[in-house]
Amino acid sequence: MKAILHRYLKVIDRFIIGKYLGTFVFTMGVFIVVSVVFDVSEKLDNFLNKHATFHDIVFQYYAGFIPFYLNMLSPLINFLAVILFTAKMANQTEIVPILSGKASFNRFLRPYFIASTLIFIVSFFANVYLIPYTNHLKNDFENANGITDNDPTKSQVHMQIDKHTYVYLENYDQTNHTGYQFIMEKFNGDTLREKLTASTITYDSVKRVWSLKNYNVKYVNGLKEKYLANVPQKDTVLDMHPTDFIVYDNVYAAMSLKELNKNIDKEKLRRPEVLNNLYFEKFHRFIYPLSAYVLTILGVALSSRKVRGGVGLPLGIGILLCFAYIILEKFAIVFSIKGGVPPLFTVMIPNLMFGILGYYLLLKAPK
Repeated sequence: MKAILHRYLKVIDRFIIGKYLGTFVFTMGVFIVVSVVFDVSEKLDNFLNKHATFHDIVFQYYAGFIPFYLNMLSPLINFLAVILFTAKMANQTEIVPILSGKASFNRFLRPYFIASTLIFIVSFFANVYLIPYTNHLKNDFENANGITDNDPTKSQVHMQIDKHTYVYLENYDQTNHTGYQFIMEKFNGDTLREKLTASTITYDSVKRVWSLKNYNVKYVNGLKEKYLANVPQKDTVLDMHPTDFIVYDNVYAAMSLKELNKNIDKEKLRRPEVLNNLYFEKFHRFIYPLSAYVLTILGVALSSRKVRGGVGLPLGIGILLCFAYIILEKFAIVFSIKGGVPPLFTVMIPNLMFGILGYYLLLKAPK
C-alpha cells in the first residue's frame, strides 16, 4: 500500500513540477515578447537617428535588455504562474483527492519547493554573475547612443582622493573629459597646507595624466604663505579617473561583485554618501532570488482553495499583490538611499513582509 502511495505521489510530483515550470517559462516568454515589441516601437527613432547597427542592437542592447527584464519580472511571473495552474487544479477538484489520499499538505508542497529551488538557482547565478555583465553591454549601448536621460555634465563635484587631499569641480563634461574651476586642497590634520586652483583640468587617456591649465598654487606653512601664480599648463598624476565623475543611474547594476567590493572600499573614503547605493545593489543580488520561495508559498496558499468564480478571483488578487510587491521594492530603495535606513534591512523588507503574509495564508489553507 505504501509503495503504491509512493508511486502515486511521484506521479503527482512530476505533474506539478511540469505544470509549474511549463507555465512559468510560457508566461515568461509572453512577457518578454511583449516587452521587446513595445521597446522596439519606442526606441526605433533613437536607433535610426544614431545609425546603430543591427548587430549592436541585437547583441549589445537586447542582449542586455532581455536578461535584465527577465530577472526583474521573474518573481512576479513565478507568482502568477503558481496561481494560474494551482487555482486551475483547485477549480477542477484535483487537490482534494491528493490531500484525501493520506498525503499531508506539507507533502503536497514538496514539488513546489523543488521547482522553486530550480528557479532560485538560476536566478541566483543570473543576479550574481550574468546580469552585471549583460547590464554592462546594455549601458554601454545606451550611453553611447544617447538613449539614457543622464546629463553628460556633472555639476559641483566634491571628492576626497586620499586621507589628506580633497578636490572640487564646478562642473565636469564627459564628452571632452574636462572639468572646470578645479580646486585641490591638501591638509595636515585640520591645517591647510596647499591649495591649487585651475580654470580647467583635462584627462589625457593616452598618457593617463591630468592636464592643468591656468593654475595657481598657495603653500601654507604656519603664518607664512607662498604663491605660485598663473602657470599656463602642467601635467600631473592624480588618484582619480573620469569614471569617478561620470555616475549614471544604472552604473552600479553593471558592476561585477568584485568591482562592487572594490568601489565600496574606495567610496568609504571618497564619497560616503553613495555607499548605501552600493551596499543595496550588493545585498539585493543575494536576497532578491529568495523571492522564488516566498512568492511560491504565497501563491499556493492563495490559490489552493476552490472558490466561486474559478481562476479569476485568485488571479485578480495575485495581480494586486504583484503591484504591491513592486511598490514595496521601490520604496525599499528610497528608504535606503534617501532615508538612511541600513541597506541590508531595506533589501529584506519585501520578502520579509510577503513571507509573513504567505505563512499566515498557509496556516489558513485547506489541509
